[in-house]
Amino acid sequence: MSRTAFRSLLAEPRAPDPPQRVWRDWVLVAGLLIAAVLEGVLRTDVVWRPFALVFALATAGALLWRRTHPLAVVSGVFGAIIVVDIVALFSDRAPFGLYAMICVVLLPYALVRWGSGREIVVGFVFILVAMVLGIVSDFTGYAEAVGGSIFLLFPATLAAAVRYRWTARVRERDQVRLREREQLARELHDTVAHHVSAIVIRAQAGQAVATARPEAAVEALAVIESEGARTLAELRTMVGVLRDDGTAALAPQPGIADLQRLADAQPRVELTMSGDLDDLGPAVGAAIYRIAQESITNATRHARQATRIEVDLASYDENVRLTIHDDGEPTTMNPTGYGLPGMTERALLLGGTLAAGPDPHRGWTVTAVLPRTAARR
Repeated sequence: MSRTAFRSLLAEPRAPDPPQRVWRDWVLVAGLLIAAVLEGVLRTDVVWRPFALVFALATAGALLWRRTHPLAVVSGVFGAIIVVDIVALFSDRAPFGLYAMICVVLLPYALVRWGSGREIVVGFVFILVAMVLGIVSDFTGYAEAVGGSIFLLFPATLAAAVRYRWTARVRERDQVRLREREQLARELHDTVAHHVSAIVIRAQAGQAVATARPEAAVEALAVIESEGARTLAELRTMVGVLRDDGTAALAPQPGIADLQRLADAQPRVELTMSGDLDDLGPAVGAAIYRIAQESITNATRHARQATRIEVDLASYDENVRLTIHDDGEPTTMNPTGYGLPGMTERALLLGGTLAAGPDPHRGWTVTAVLPRTAARR
């Protein structure tokens, strides 16, 4: 069990997208530099004063790279501490130390939060060796030794908890995106099956009448061409969509014609449709229905004191715009929910956009813009 956990740790990759240096880092480092200089000048009991001051300044500066190069910073800082502790141990002199050096507690956190599994293992070798040598070279009692060890290692425990929660969150979001893609694949299955069935029927009819009525065969070929083009367009919109087990239900998928059913189910929903909505692609119609359904559900659950939910579907140029707005108290979406990421993923897969947020005046607004034919880029 422990061997499996250790192998899993070694295989752990680096956490992606570590934050770059921001203004808070510069403020922190500037404050530490000032504190180290003042302490190095004003304190009278500092051992090896010049070296202690230079080391404190270098450690504070190294914090700027603690996220992007966690192992290099940890091994450099704690490696230097190991050397100093060894020298202090054999020279019978108290090890130097400025109070500003307390900033090293940030390094175990950065190592566990942003480093890979192998970097964490190697970095902790430096940390533990430095901790043990520090206790041996300046032993002041078991209570202080235990307290100091806990103080140094607790940030690493906190970082492990934060990283685990972040990883679980990302995994759940990926599962939501996969489920949305699978649902789109099922809808594509139904659409393509319909078009191919029409093509087969027309081809059979054309063969049957080709000898007696050549013009009917030409008409059949024209229909086949049209159906084939529509089928290819639907396929292009779903390139890269994952299927689960290759099976899909053949039940008709909902579209814009089913929006009225959503409005009838909720007395507070007011539906408005305008423009040419007759020749929308099946994938677009299904996406409009799903986005409207999810938005109405969210408004019903989360919009406090809402009296009306407005659903507006309009067609213009080559796009259709779906807007869902409620008049409830301004609020934010549930941060643990996945309805919004699912709607966004669906819109992006069809080459469209989706925006959602609180209205400046009152309520919450969801706006989706989709291409009429869902031609992917």
